Amino acid sequence: MEKADIQKALDELKQQPKRKFVQTYDLIFNLRNLLIAQNPIDLFVTLPKSRGKAVKVAAFVDQQLAEQAQKHCDLAIKESEFSKYADKKKQKQLAETYDYFLAQSTLMPKVAASFGKVLGTRGKMPNPKLGGVVPPTANLAPLRERLNKTVRLSAKKSMNMQCSVGKENQPDEEIIENILAVHHALARQLPNETQNIRNVALKLTMGKPVRIGA
Repeated sequence: MEKADIQKALDELKQQPKRKFVQTYDLIFNLRNLLIAQNPIDLFVTLPKSRGKAVKVAAFVDQQLAEQAQKHCDLAIKESEFSKYADKKKQKQLAETYDYFLAQSTLMPKVAASFGKVLGTRGKMPNPKLGGVVPPTANLAPLRERLNKTVRLSAKKSMNMQCSVGKENQPDEEIIENILAVHHALARQLPNETQNIRNVALKLTMGKPVRIGA
């Protein structure tokens, strides 16, 4: 993938009808020659530049991390408050409202027992690969900063996936850097690297996809 090809796609997207809100750039991958059901993809990528919008983070903690969680996360749920979220509707609202969930490692068994059925089916359980399961002595400030630039690529059944790589009001160079970083990270996860990528497209929230390098 070349920078010039991405710039060409960006220029073409800018010719599409304008909207009354700032749209998001979504990067779309179509894969090939993979047994995806046997080898699902679940990849977190930290972008070099901003994704244009801060993510919302909730944390399951006890007293050791409560103060930090209240400072650096959008919601801190203490162990003593788990019972307040026993209702499945409240848990579904949590899953819809927050992008990422963190958990103090000592609480993971209780988090799994209390929230696993709802968060797990939505892929929102605190994830060690993301750094979302933390020790009681963790520093949450740098983790939160990293999460604001982190996107997820996931494919378990279908051969396509997508993630956001920024907003249309960001400089083109930032979007290009983010796209290259995601493409590189995905290729490294595939058995035959770029040979397993059929094509890549970029789209705005309300726009039509434009193939990169077509």
